[in-house]
Amino acid sequence: MAENKAVRRYDPERRQRIIDAAIRVVGAKGIAGLSHRSVAAEADVPLGSTTYHFKTLDDLMVAALRQANEGFAKVVREHGGALADPEADLAAELARLTGEWLDGDRPGVELEYELYLAALRRPALRPVAAEWCDEVAELIARRTDPVTARATAALIDGICLQVLLTGGTYDESYAHEVLARVIDGP
Repeated sequence: MAENKAVRRYDPERRQRIIDAAIRVVGAKGIAGLSHRSVAAEADVPLGSTTYHFKTLDDLMVAALRQANEGFAKVVREHGGALADPEADLAAELARLTGEWLDGDRPGVELEYELYLAALRRPALRPVAAEWCDEVAELIARRTDPVTARATAALIDGICLQVLLTGGTYDESYAHEVLARVIDGP
């Protein structure tokens, strides 16, 4: 008599599929719709797979936020060469890159901020949320001092939040003007 055992298949991409599914769930249903069960259904994996790879929902959210944080970094890597040029107008370049980011994948930016803001209620997310601020400030600090760099990163963050929360359009000339005031002084 043949044994009727479930065949366990090696699936090296399963963890990544679960993270991608978590991002899709948050994009469709918000943070409130995120659960191991909803992610397992979205990823088309057994529920046990989500809890195997991510013991807690916070663990899953940390992985999703870390991946989502790549949005702005990707724009900078692909189009931010002028940031390193000491002759380039830093405020203008940052305003341009912020616009490219917001206009490039608006749902992705919204998702990134939803996960980012979830750190208000979920302390496990705070270090990952802080990584975004630190990375942007480090990038800007290559051209200015650390205090100005942090203030500039906070300003970019604030401008993006205002655009997202009001449903408004991004005004690159306004962003350039206010960024220049912080970077260059009044």
